[in-house]
Amino acid sequence: MSRSESKPNPDQREVSALKPLTSSRSRFAGGEALPRQAFASPGTIAGRGSEFVEFVEPQRDAKELVLSPDISRTLYDVVDEYRHGDTIRSHGLPLRSRLLFCGPPGCGKSLTAEVLAREVGLPFMIAKLDTLVGSMLGETASNLRRMFETAERQTSVLFLDEFDALARTRSDPTEHSEMRRVVNNLLLMIEQFKGRGVVVAATNLESTIDPAIIRRFDEVILFDRPNATEIRRLIKFKTRNFGLDFDIAEDAKQLLGRSHADVERICFTAMRHAIMARRKKIFRDDFDYAIKSDRRRKDIQNKVSTSI
Repeated sequence: MSRSESKPNPDQREVSALKPLTSSRSRFAGGEALPRQAFASPGTIAGRGSEFVEFVEPQRDAKELVLSPDISRTLYDVVDEYRHGDTIRSHGLPLRSRLLFCGPPGCGKSLTAEVLAREVGLPFMIAKLDTLVGSMLGETASNLRRMFETAERQTSVLFLDEFDALARTRSDPTEHSEMRRVVNNLLLMIEQFKGRGVVVAATNLESTIDPAIIRRFDEVILFDRPNATEIRRLIKFKTRNFGLDFDIAEDAKQLLGRSHADVERICFTAMRHAIMARRKKIFRDDFDYAIKSDRRRKDIQNKVSTSI
């Protein structure tokens, strides 16, 4: 019996925030932690393609995630499959290792990718888009190929943020022939990826991505702005070291339509306001001040964006 499938010690159980909100359990939720591979720092990664990625040891914890039950269920299953990867492959079956995260900005796509890397015990490999896209004919496709070769050599979670910059639909009349060739190559690279890690792409503009590329992903996960229940959970987690001196139910309703990042920023503002008042609890006045500050910020953003 392999280490990844050994019987869990009940005294060493760890509960993951990715555990689905159902009665289903697996060794991922109640078993020992995955054996981590030796982490290779950016300075020790060499070879063709290493200049196009940044290696990061994932630090963010699954407890920081506030996700819908559907997303939690999918991520839970993906990580659980990875734990039993050798057994699944021995039956001639592939793992779900190519994920596309879609949804508005600030809703947890990047954080979830990093937490996923931590949960499966792999380095977090972030693609550097500014170095990937080249000005010479064929350069971008060549750079992408070298990056994917690096991901196959070094087992990791490869994260492609702002994926729409590389994968725009080939029917877009504004795209030139070189970028269409890039999309063609990207199709093949994603489909033929042979690494033992995970590829995660993220976009705020899923409607602009070529449909043929979307079909190459094993899972497409749609992130959305948090509902009232998720906002309450997020506020409680972000302010856990302070505590709240009021009921946040009404305030959560006020924040409907805001992103996870917006709610986090409001919490930080309220905590700073409480600290300056030399208090260890957040009062309603602190939170009202934070909400007003964020509204003012949003108004300025809207004015700036409409004037451009």
